[in-house]
Amino acid sequence: MRENWYKKSSAEVIEILGSSGEGLSREEAERRILQYGPNTLPERKPPGLFSIFLRQFQSPLIYILMAAALLVVIMGEYVDGIVIGVVLLFNSIIGTIQEGRSQNTLRSLKNLTETSAAVLRDGEEVIISDAKLVPGDIVILREGVKVPADLRIISCHALRADEASITGESEPVYKISGPIGKNTETMPFSDWKNCLFKGTNIVSGSGAAIVVATGINTVIGGISKEISQIDSEMPLKKNIRFLSRVIIFSVALIGASIFFGGITSGKTSAEMFPVVISLAVSIIPEGLPVVITVVLAAGVWRMSKNNALIKKLQAVEALGQTSILAVDKTGTITKNEMMIRKIYGGEKMFDVGGIGYSSKGHIALEGSQDAIDPLNHPELLIAGKIAAYCANAKVVYSKEKKDWVASGDPTEAAIYVLAEKIGFNKKNLEKESFLISEIPFNFVNKYHATLHVEKGGDDFLTVVGAPEVVLKKSATFWFRGDHLYLDEKKRREFEKIIEDMSMQGLRVLAFATKEKPGRVLKENNIDSLSFAGFFGMKDALRLEAFSSIEEAAKAGIKTVMITGDHKVTARAIAKEAGIFKEGDIVLTGQEIDAMPEKDFLEAIGSTSVFARVTPHHKLKIVEAYKKRGEIVAMTGDGVNDAPSLVAADLGVGMGKIGTEVAKEAADIVLLDDNLSSIVRAIEEGRNIYKTIKKVILYLFSTSLGEVLTLGGALFFASPLPILPAQIIWLNFVTDGFLNVALALEPREKGLLVEKFKKPGRFIVDFLMIQRMFTMAAPMMLGTLILFPFYVSADMRKAWTVSLTVLAVFQWFNAWNCRSETESLFKSKFFANKYLVAATGIVIFLQLLAVYNPFMQKILRTAPLELKDWLIIVPVAASIILFEEIRKMLHRKMARI
Repeated sequence: MRENWYKKSSAEVIEILGSSGEGLSREEAERRILQYGPNTLPERKPPGLFSIFLRQFQSPLIYILMAAALLVVIMGEYVDGIVIGVVLLFNSIIGTIQEGRSQNTLRSLKNLTETSAAVLRDGEEVIISDAKLVPGDIVILREGVKVPADLRIISCHALRADEASITGESEPVYKISGPIGKNTETMPFSDWKNCLFKGTNIVSGSGAAIVVATGINTVIGGISKEISQIDSEMPLKKNIRFLSRVIIFSVALIGASIFFGGITSGKTSAEMFPVVISLAVSIIPEGLPVVITVVLAAGVWRMSKNNALIKKLQAVEALGQTSILAVDKTGTITKNEMMIRKIYGGEKMFDVGGIGYSSKGHIALEGSQDAIDPLNHPELLIAGKIAAYCANAKVVYSKEKKDWVASGDPTEAAIYVLAEKIGFNKKNLEKESFLISEIPFNFVNKYHATLHVEKGGDDFLTVVGAPEVVLKKSATFWFRGDHLYLDEKKRREFEKIIEDMSMQGLRVLAFATKEKPGRVLKENNIDSLSFAGFFGMKDALRLEAFSSIEEAAKAGIKTVMITGDHKVTARAIAKEAGIFKEGDIVLTGQEIDAMPEKDFLEAIGSTSVFARVTPHHKLKIVEAYKKRGEIVAMTGDGVNDAPSLVAADLGVGMGKIGTEVAKEAADIVLLDDNLSSIVRAIEEGRNIYKTIKKVILYLFSTSLGEVLTLGGALFFASPLPILPAQIIWLNFVTDGFLNVALALEPREKGLLVEKFKKPGRFIVDFLMIQRMFTMAAPMMLGTLILFPFYVSADMRKAWTVSLTVLAVFQWFNAWNCRSETESLFKSKFFANKYLVAATGIVIFLQLLAVYNPFMQKILRTAPLELKDWLIIVPVAASIILFEEIRKMLHRKMARI
């Protein structure tokens, strides 16, 4: 909404929009649909599969691989060029399948809001498609309808709307028709009590409203617009881009250095060109895209077993880097099910146990863990009887959701469940009594009253409502079966109890009865009540919330709660869930708006709760954390969460209670809505990050070994110890099998407990560089020492020895890379069966390369004798010795 319609009276709004109490004429409606357009969200034509396929090639690493393919084709190695092409094709197909999130999100927004509407046209009520609504239309509102556009209420009776999908508040909102906020410049739309928003639902009551905004101009339309403009990028994608730049720079620098070094030493450019191409091919990690895909796909498969649906492969690794877990209160921390947690009556406070709408749950005196029998406590019996008579809602078991769900008002469902916990069955009560009269709850009277005639002819009046109203209408208070006079001192005591319960984040309702109510029930005779106690209700905390947040904290992840609820309620729930700690800050949407950006960026460092926030605030909070260098995972289930889910490094949607919009906007969907699944996913993400590091270490250390070997030969003016075709054999065959097997390394233990170091821009850290040189050094030395012994006798055999010793170095090196600190001899040999099998395969293929006549022609190899193998294998095994010494020193340094 662009206008502050909430400030204007109904008559002013009707006049401004050129309408009337009888609605628009059909002719005027047709004119306005041409002026304003249909009441739909704009839907861009989604890109075709071919466009998405081509987009997969927009990566620096892919450009490098394409250059490598061109270089090997220039060298005449057509088969290797085809192999690189297949690698590129494989990755593009996987990427194409995963793409298309943003257009699906927009399409879901459209599907969510397609409804019909009852409107007045020429004074007659007609049903039309909501797409044909225009500003100025008068819409008839009834219980159960979906709001078809943004509306300003002109009349209503006991009207309540469920706006959780827009505002995040679980409690339905009572609506009014009069103007509000005339003395304020701006108000968050969650406070516009005289307006309704497209896509929300009417829970109860009736009324009429005038359309003030349609299509893209609605609140949900603004969310749609925000989503289309948000551009976010996965951390892994950024890291790969930076790493690709380093590779490009390294290829150019090393290639140029060696080329000109060779020319200076007397070699011709014709001789050096194949060498430089060979070096370029050896530096470029051709297998990296495939192996990263394998690592991520394996993680996706494992996470699917934990009820986590991964929509983007890179999302799995992003979770491992998460430093801020921003959770939506409703549906993530809480079940979005109101539950009575405390009862006050007879000067006693009782705690009520249980989960959500389930009738199972014990009752105990406050501070005690011992369950009591409600039948032995008269104050509970009167509370249960009033609850049973007053609750109109029902609770039924849903086989689809495998849980208890409310049928009717959530507040009255909570009261119904309490009655059953105390021992009152509404059906049995109805058999022994009948309802004479009832006054439903509305925004004006703020109470619900029922009058029953019980078996034996006694009348029983129940009143449940706002505590200040019920106390005002009470003249006595119920105590152990007697009705005692309610003096001012006692009133102040009860008011203090209301304050204390409210500070605990409880929504407080008072309940009362009347000694001799009479048979007539009218609003003007609801007085002289006998106050009986308070119900303290709260959205039920999810069972796993506290332990999951505690586990995330141990993993070094800060959890913050973002909600549309009031500050006091939000703080209390966050404290119960273990999010809010002493010394933390609670920021509201209004406070965020008033803060300069610099102050806000500083404040969020010590903030754990954000209350009274709008979708715009949620987006601002996510972006602020990203500016601080944090990796943000955001959970959400409503339409209001969609922009922040898209903007976060990782969006996590709820599969059961989540709207279609939130699920489409998310990168990961929790099929069981279980917060602990996020923690398991974070652990999996960290495992994937470590696995990717292992793979990169292996690929880069072997490439560095090849580069140093060629560079050393040029430095000593020696013939090249290895040929271009042989380098390609090592990179595609030997490395190809071993790095894929290394990618399937089992998950390490204690990943959530050990200190997690955020990856640098290039993924490669100092320890990895140290290990690369530790591994590459023996590869260079071993090859350059063995090669001269064979050169003078047989050049072909010398090349074979160099090729084989480098291959054996790589076999051993794959086993070295399994752990940063643990000795190879202490690790479980068969823990990674894929690596055992891959080692066997590459040994067989190397034997084929050495002894098969066809392969001898391609690779220019010669048969080796047993004595040659007895020299090659021990020399290559030195790489294990070098790395074992490094690991031992590293462990000693860690203990200091």
